[in-house]
Amino acid sequence: MTEIEKTLNSFNVRPTAMRILIYKFLTERKIAVTLSDIENAFEKADRTTLYRTIKTFEENDIVHQIDDGTGITKYALCEQGCNCNIKTDLHLHFHCNNCNETVCLTEHKIPQIKVPEGYLAEDVNLVVKGICDKCSS
Repeated sequence: MTEIEKTLNSFNVRPTAMRILIYKFLTERKIAVTLSDIENAFEKADRTTLYRTIKTFEENDIVHQIDDGTGITKYALCEQGCNCNIKTDLHLHFHCNNCNETVCLTEHKIPQIKVPEGYLAEDVNLVVKGICDKCSS
């Protein structure tokens, strides 16, 4: 059994061939990717299968969704031990205005934000926009 298969099994996700390929694709990227990026990498694969795989990964806390303000949803692998909990696991994202890449800044946590009584926070997203280290050097 490969490391990827073990990882998927640890999330109670059956390691099908496509899930293994997509997980490997995501681990090789240091940036958040769009569904179109995944579709382009797997041109011969069925779009529905790719979408369902990403949704399965998201539902099982393998990836998280990023809204970086571009209007296109991006996905990134969760770190080891992450459970995408609004109270404990939120981190910054950085979107480069030059190269259009978005990265997780997992070492920079978002402080817990208290909302007024009667309100229920379901998601918090903090994106810093600017020029990334690759583009600024």
